[in-house]
Amino acid sequence: MSAAHKPDDFFNAKQIRRLIALMEKHDLSEIDLKHADQRVRIKRGGEVVVAPARTAAAAPAGAPAAPAAPAAETKLVEIKSPMVGTFYRASGPDAAPFIKVGDRIGPDKTVCIIEAMKVFNEIPSGVSGQVVAILVENGHPVEFGQVLVKIDPEK
Repeated sequence: MSAAHKPDDFFNAKQIRRLIALMEKHDLSEIDLKHADQRVRIKRGGEVVVAPARTAAAAPAGAPAAPAAPAAETKLVEIKSPMVGTFYRASGPDAAPFIKVGDRIGPDKTVCIIEAMKVFNEIPSGVSGQVVAILVENGHPVEFGQVLVKIDPEK
């Protein structure tokens, strides 16, 4: 993601880092803030509330595709990052990944860990279905709202 932020992007990466530092300094377990139409909620201790959003991605206009392909894309659920941090697919370097493409998962299944300011947050799927895509590489940084995983709830 680009370091440039829109002027109305109050909860940018720098601001999120400041909030996490304040949480650590004052030993807070949760921060829930709203500014205009933006909201950020940060919890410590691995309990993160994720509300996956359904998306309607369209196929390119000139691309030949089977009739089922665009319809299949519209039903996918995106699991987005609830915070800025570092994405980890497993609980440790030698541990098996939480999920793989093709896995069937339930709503309580941990899909990854995001480390933010030395706090490791387990991210639950929030939905049942089959993992169809993992969009972030292990150890790479993620931004708030970035799509991490796509789930097909109908499989």
